[in-house]
Amino acid sequence: MATAVAPAGDTLGGARRRPATGRRRRRPSRTRWWVVLLFLSPFVVGLSVFVLYPVAATLYYSLTNFQAGSYRPVRFVGLNNYRTLFTRSDDFWLSVRNTLWMVVVMVPLRTVWAMLTAWVITRVKRGRNVYRTLYFLPSMVPVVAGALSFIVLLNPVGPLNRLLGLFGVDGPGWFSDPAWSKPSLVLMALWVSGNTMVIFSAAMLDVPRELYEAADLDGAGTFRKFRSITLPAISPVIYFSLLTGLIYTFQYFTEAFVVSGSSNVESSSNQLLGYPANSLLFYSTELYRQGFSYFKTGYASAMAWLLFLAIFAVTVVFIRASRRFVHYAGGGR
Repeated sequence: MATAVAPAGDTLGGARRRPATGRRRRRPSRTRWWVVLLFLSPFVVGLSVFVLYPVAATLYYSLTNFQAGSYRPVRFVGLNNYRTLFTRSDDFWLSVRNTLWMVVVMVPLRTVWAMLTAWVITRVKRGRNVYRTLYFLPSMVPVVAGALSFIVLLNPVGPLNRLLGLFGVDGPGWFSDPAWSKPSLVLMALWVSGNTMVIFSAAMLDVPRELYEAADLDGAGTFRKFRSITLPAISPVIYFSLLTGLIYTFQYFTEAFVVSGSSNVESSSNQLLGYPANSLLFYSTELYRQGFSYFKTGYASAMAWLLFLAIFAVTVVFIRASRRFVHYAGGGR
């Protein structure tokens, strides 16, 4: 009587038996996790000590009357520091107005200037790389060195006013004149806009030539091609330049600090910030003065958190609004 023999790969339950490979699965070794943690530990420690702890400490200090270097006991005051900012501080509102002036004037002007400069350079056939390099070089100068150079250049008896005097023009006081101090900082910002120009130049050179050739066949002029082809194609770069410019200008500090300190050497350290006549008193310089000149740590911490919330809110609004005017290569927004 014949007996049915099950295939070699089958079991009694009908399930196929896995062929033996001679190797067993190895569970992840615990030593591997220790190695991973060992390599991550410098980053985790650095993040905790230099980012997370200062952020938490600043939030706590903003709710107290803490003053650095004072023996007075730290007392919880709730939102009193924030209330004082809005109701009793004239310098706070002056710094807000000066900062908003820079945001409204400097950010769009620098973006437009860099974009137009890039457009002109990309239309040059010979020596394009030379012009681009020469325009980019000032952006490599350290901020402090550049600010000191402009202090010399825009001195009331400096080279620029002497040059204007040759044409019978009485030059302004620039950094020593409250009406010209902020425009002088804008001129400095335009001088170091080479990095933004390079980004715009790369974006313009990346626009397909076929689009311009088709526009030429349709009889489109230079301005029409720039408005209908170039601007939509480089809109992501415009968006990037405006957003980073907003974030940077809300925290505008170094140039104003150097100019104020070098232009008003006769004043004390508490009075020089914002010179002349507090026209250069920006939000970050007022925060620095309250925290490191008057040692009002709790008050300055409240200012820092208000600045963070303002930048966060403006960034969120700007990102949402960008969906209407930013066009990407794939057709999305």
